[in-house]
Amino acid sequence: MDRAEYQPLAEIEVEAVRPEGRGFTLTGQGPDHAEYQLDLHFEMPLDPRTRAVLGELLSHSEVTISRRPPTSLGAVRRATRDRAER
Repeated sequence: MDRAEYQPLAEIEVEAVRPEGRGFTLTGQGPDHAEYQLDLHFEMPLDPRTRAVLGELLSHSEVTISRRPPTSLGAVRRATRDRAER
């Protein structure tokens, strides 16, 4: 089965990184002048040094968000169900 390629939705230059619980919240502006927010969570606790290094790296990054459209109505239903279970 031939699946569609990923299509870029937004390219965001990260302007601010805020530490949160077990991750970070990145905010920035896209070329469309809209504000974007990306929440990044880790499954493990981060020690202070790792958190500081990751925060610094992320503050000097750009994020591209892409998506691949679902191939069928069944895929859409599964994705919706999976998100609801989280």
